[in-house]
Amino acid sequence: MAVSEPTLAVLQAAALAPAPPEPPWLIDSLWMRAGVGLIGGAPKVCKSWLGLDLAVSLASGTDCLGRFPVPSPAPALVYLAEDALPAVRARIEALCNHRRLDLAALALFVIDAPCLQLDLDAHVDALANAIAEVQPRLLLLDPLVRLHRLDENSSHDMAGLLATLRALSRRFDTAIAIVHHTGKKRRAHPGQTLRGSGDLHAFSDCALYLARTENALQLTVEHRAAAAPAPFALRLVSPSNAASTHLEVLAPTATEPAEHSLAERVIERLHQHRDQPIRRTALRQALRVNNQRLGCALAELKARGQIRDTDAGWVIAPLTATTPRTTAAPQPDLFR
Repeated sequence: MAVSEPTLAVLQAAALAPAPPEPPWLIDSLWMRAGVGLIGGAPKVCKSWLGLDLAVSLASGTDCLGRFPVPSPAPALVYLAEDALPAVRARIEALCNHRRLDLAALALFVIDAPCLQLDLDAHVDALANAIAEVQPRLLLLDPLVRLHRLDENSSHDMAGLLATLRALSRRFDTAIAIVHHTGKKRRAHPGQTLRGSGDLHAFSDCALYLARTENALQLTVEHRAAAAPAPFALRLVSPSNAASTHLEVLAPTATEPAEHSLAERVIERLHQHRDQPIRRTALRQALRVNNQRLGCALAELKARGQIRDTDAGWVIAPLTATTPRTTAAPQPDLFR
């Protein structure tokens, strides 16, 4: 029996559907419609709480973290592989209590399965059936390590798994947020700390990175095709009875410079010591910032050609015709 040759649809560029004039947000500034990506962080930094906050916000139409609006409420579907169902209900109920929502009226659905392995065709088919039934605009999978039997360090293995998830997103026009752990090594960019293959970072349309600082949690947002808000601080608020536990955004105090000014502060400090390179440790101590934040600022300024990394430390780059004369571009003000 002859096997037919596969065919590919080909369209003239002008026949492609135009992109919307503004990014189509699922949750304003945090997650894009049908975007796939990761919620990353070390253990015990409230990644699951953040994921459920996204889901409850979308399902209820209430502001995520009390700050980020939901343009169009829609159903959400979640699977928390490491939590028993009563514990999942308790967390969702606490978020509802904080927002004075009726849990029974919430369009939030939970997958009840002891195991979900995305490298098994039968499990992928079952997940697709659940998505088709609920028609969620957001699927939360938590955590990635419990959702497969593959080698996370293998680009080949991870590429296949991530392709499966993106195919589900496109097939059902749904966003997918995957909770994933970061490693212990510090990097200039939080996406580089994700455990496993670098494909995980490259895969994300949207990414939320949580890191613990001395006094709070820091959330860094990243988007492939849209501007992201500057990093900001969070804390987990838990009353004595835990009945309304939730994440809360912390406004910067008068003694804490805004996150988006860090690049400017680095430039200013290097200008003050123009004749002598400054090592990263000395910069971090002088600016009183954590190593991850400083690494991001240094990487950004180096990419712009404004500073150089020498054997003796960091210095201001010589001004050339192509060197930008401005400091870091202004970021959206989260607290205005």
